[in-house]
Amino acid sequence: MAKIYPSGWQELNFSSDASREIDTLNLLSQNLDNNYSIYHGVHWTRLESKNFSAYGEIDFAIVGPSGKLLLIEQKSGNLEETEFGLHKKYNDKTKNVAFQITRNSNGLQHGLHKIFGKQNIYVENLLFCPDYIVQKMGSAGIPSERIIDATRKTNLVEIIKSILSSEEIDTDRVKKLHLYLTDALEIVPEVSSIIGQIETLYTKLSGGLANWAQRIECNPFRLRVIGTAGSGKTQLAMSVYRDSIKSGRKPLYVCYNRPLADHIASIAPEGGEIATYHQLADRIAKKIGNPINYKSSKPFLEMEKVMNNYYPTLTDCFDDLIVDEGQDMSQQWADNLQRLIKPSGKAWWLEDPLQNLYSRDVVELKNWVTLKSEFNYRTPRDMLSEINLILNLKTPIESISPIAGSPIDVVFYSDQQDLISKTTQAIDMAIEMGYKEKNIAVLTYRGRENSSLTPYTQIGKYTLHAPQQQYDSHGNTIYSDGDIEIDSVHRFKGRAAACIILTEIDFTNLDENVIRRIFVGATRATTKLIMVMSKRSKDALLSKSN
Repeated sequence: MAKIYPSGWQELNFSSDASREIDTLNLLSQNLDNNYSIYHGVHWTRLESKNFSAYGEIDFAIVGPSGKLLLIEQKSGNLEETEFGLHKKYNDKTKNVAFQITRNSNGLQHGLHKIFGKQNIYVENLLFCPDYIVQKMGSAGIPSERIIDATRKTNLVEIIKSILSSEEIDTDRVKKLHLYLTDALEIVPEVSSIIGQIETLYTKLSGGLANWAQRIECNPFRLRVIGTAGSGKTQLAMSVYRDSIKSGRKPLYVCYNRPLADHIASIAPEGGEIATYHQLADRIAKKIGNPINYKSSKPFLEMEKVMNNYYPTLTDCFDDLIVDEGQDMSQQWADNLQRLIKPSGKAWWLEDPLQNLYSRDVVELKNWVTLKSEFNYRTPRDMLSEINLILNLKTPIESISPIAGSPIDVVFYSDQQDLISKTTQAIDMAIEMGYKEKNIAVLTYRGRENSSLTPYTQIGKYTLHAPQQQYDSHGNTIYSDGDIEIDSVHRFKGRAAACIILTEIDFTNLDENVIRRIFVGATRATTKLIMVMSKRSKDALLSKSN
């Protein structure tokens, strides 16, 4: 089986306009062996000299064992043959297919020249139109041998092999192409994935924060990033963290949520430090010989006092400070953290006001440059449109996800006993849709301390991977041994799952706090959202809309 990048594509529900490409990807993955690597949905960006950027997308890039590269442009459905060549109609626009292929190919090769220099680059192109028979091959504007139409679609795999086959094996060239193409795909570890999930998920951010924020120049470097859910804030944080270590610098990543910090630590390279604010305080307390007394009535206040009074030496400071979930930090915390940066160091502050679940005051960061990102790359377009409508957001969040998604399903419960039944029903619905248990996360709208679901480690036939009120010798939360992740909205911030079941939604008035909670929980879903809501919440939503 061929190697596919990015992975995880088999577990996603794609919109109908992308399903044909997925069918092709499945065909290629099954019929090409592991000497071939397939990169799908390759986005490229090339800065032009006249202060504008060119963007394109190549459906498939296939690398053979010799390092030859084949680009495939797939055009499903009907095409138009004109005196100017083949054209494809998109809604109210018509595009020249040959021009698209040439433009995309040239754009990708522009980047390849930077990697390979003067070395020869073997790049071939194919047009694959599985639903259309080209009537006049000579007038299509594309060499006939490079067109695979409906009459030859069953030969697609063999034609690919004939183009890329070679007795020569060039592992160095293949490796260089892999590094370049995975960068073009903007593949970064999806730090939003469910904690404990064995396989690292990968996500594709099209023109997101990880690309543009690092191009900003200011001195001293102090950048505040205000980004909506799914805009790529944590992906940016990880990119900065990795780049810092690669440059021989020492980064410090600080966030509010312990589950998020633990997960970041599990996938980040060695060479820096990762902690919640209180974890960091605990480590500093031990370092200065004044460890926290966890038997005291208020150990967390002790930690905060340590930070308030800590003034590090230059050798104890960090080259880069990355603060994630900044909306959950207080002004005092922000001031304390800034003391940990070297004079020549860089600082990043990432936040989303709409995810401020603790009603903190806005932190003042004087003389910092501010970058705002209002686009959500993670939440499917149709799903986010429904979320905007349900919550009646003053400023609707725009999704530019390539996935349309499916409608939000809502299940209503009458009382606490019915809640368990309806939550189980929601899991049944997800399983029937084809989601695997490891790709489902159940989030309770209420905090774990007040949730009716907290005592459960199994509902129906499903075992739950649930946080317990117990900790190991290192202070890590102990989880029950189960297949489906369950947690609170508060603890799940910064993470995501393919299918989110947002349960125990119960309120009488759609105020700002309710809106934030639902928004945070709903936008954890990457493909499917099921809401389990009380009937009185339904009445409150209806009255608000009227």
